[in-house]
Amino acid sequence: MEDIVAQVMRQWERIQPELDITPIAVIGRLNRCVLLLQQATDAPLREHGLTRPEFDILGTLRRLDRELTPSQIARETFASGAAVTKRVRFLEERELVSRRPDDRDRRVSHLALTEQGRLLIDRLLPEQLGYEGALLEAMAPERQAELAGLLGELLLLLEGRLGVRQP
Repeated sequence: MEDIVAQVMRQWERIQPELDITPIAVIGRLNRCVLLLQQATDAPLREHGLTRPEFDILGTLRRLDRELTPSQIARETFASGAAVTKRVRFLEERELVSRRPDDRDRRVSHLALTEQGRLLIDRLLPEQLGYEGALLEAMAPERQAELAGLLGELLLLLEGRLGVRQP
């Protein structure tokens, strides 16, 4: 049995045999996995009325356990400032995040989880991790660790090549 990317590669080899299509084996599979995982792992979040990026903002505020500016959240979540502003507005409306103006510069605001936001993320994170773990349980733990290591190597390589600084 072969995956869809192997089929795509065979099709390209037939049409343009002179092309080096080996990057598709990695990039194509990663892209396909990302799309499938996003569809699957966003389902439990939707039950709570959240998107993955909103969940990431709540998680960032919780794991760092301090107030953050919108630009700090953007760096932590790899989102644009405009996207963070939109998501924070929604989270504020749901009373999951509060905003406090900076004492010295009124253009800057500091964001924090509300008690309701903290309770939600503390309840939702174990559920989400359990769901994500269930998606991977057919793969042996040592293979998961091997894959995580390889993906870590790739991430470091790409961050270096693309000039992406870690937060």
